[in-house]
Amino acid sequence: MSRPTTTHTWSNWAGQQRCSPAVVEDPRTESQVVDAIGRAAEAGHVVRAVGSGHSFTDTCLTDDCHIRLGGLSGLLDADRATGLVRVGAGMRLHDLTRALHTHGLALENQGDIDQQTVAGALATGTHGTGREFRNLSAAVVGCRIALADGTVRDLTAESTPDLLRAARVSIGALGVITEFTLRAVPAFRLRKVEEPRPLVETLDAFDDLSAAHDHFELYAFPYAKTCLSFASDRTDEPPAPLPAWRKWLVDDLVANRGLELFSRAGRSFPGQAPRISRTMTRVLSRDVRVDHSHLVFSSERRVRFTEMEYAIPRAHAATALRAVLAMIESDGVGVTFPIELRTTAPDDAFLSTASGRDTAYIAVHQFQGMPYEAYFRAVEAIMDGFGGRPHWGKRHFQTAETLAPRYPEWDRFAAARAELDPAGRFTNDYVRRTLGPPPAEVHA
Repeated sequence: MSRPTTTHTWSNWAGQQRCSPAVVEDPRTESQVVDAIGRAAEAGHVVRAVGSGHSFTDTCLTDDCHIRLGGLSGLLDADRATGLVRVGAGMRLHDLTRALHTHGLALENQGDIDQQTVAGALATGTHGTGREFRNLSAAVVGCRIALADGTVRDLTAESTPDLLRAARVSIGALGVITEFTLRAVPAFRLRKVEEPRPLVETLDAFDDLSAAHDHFELYAFPYAKTCLSFASDRTDEPPAPLPAWRKWLVDDLVANRGLELFSRAGRSFPGQAPRISRTMTRVLSRDVRVDHSHLVFSSERRVRFTEMEYAIPRAHAATALRAVLAMIESDGVGVTFPIELRTTAPDDAFLSTASGRDTAYIAVHQFQGMPYEAYFRAVEAIMDGFGGRPHWGKRHFQTAETLAPRYPEWDRFAAARAELDPAGRFTNDYVRRTLGPPPAEVHA
């Protein structure tokens, strides 16, 4: 179940975060998770649970103990009448949504990538878009969590409301969650319209567009006057997916191979970024598809990049995006990757980036192998001016000192951490930097 690090180096999906844990555990049951944590405690090891590695930060890094959650998978129970489902923490989102569909159920909202484990997506506050829809963690009504002291706690909204609100977005800092109870919704279909639009007019109308559609987002291309919008709405229309040839053209040739080609050109000739970005907008087209929600929400992403994403009050969405685009042009940043703008409803998880406020998300990317830090720091400075909260799984340069004032419930999360992991068994460098030292050190 464990093996030494001499034959194992872990890296994230983008290949930019790496570590060599001394011990790798592959539990298949909850009791095996408890045993693995016990062995780590005896060895004095930090424990980090790992999933698919889709985070861009160093959140999973440790040279001590990795507990891989892939063996804790599967849809354990599904009640169509109530919508309540029990899910193994290591189940991939794409497996979960397909399993739910067979029961006539679906997730209320999703992001556009479904390769993450359920635990990883929830721990980092992963979200989709839609001003009336909350992030994935808002669907959690209960979970089971294995702690450093060898116990397993059942957390529910009724019995342990504060602990559950902490565990819903926890960055793995409280323990190893083995399963979740989620509230699903009846399966539904979406009609998605993807089309290029004039950037200035779309930003001027962003509030109206996001209110007019269940799910609305846009990609703004640096140096260009055209953006790409995505509007999805629930529908009773029968499925009408794109024809196979058209799906290959749009989803494979343009969105993956084409983006890769343009990105490579931008990496080789960064000074040509304005021309390359404008050329990219010329291959955009209008497409309409109707299908089951999980097939519309998600898309395949094969191009490797690194990413920063900030959550800001929704009222500042267009202003903030304009500021980012203006900075790119004034600084001559060599970037061709489009900038993503999305929205979500507020929720009440203590560390959710949408906690307590209507939220807009602005995400910037840089192609693999290209310099990103100066660009991302400039974007972060803009977002700081709007009280921005960084996505926990994407690059940022914040610390516990800069983050605490941005979260009204910060102290309540700290209290939950003090109760569940006072000695910091699950505290690695990332957790220490972003949440502060473990409670035992603070009070020593």
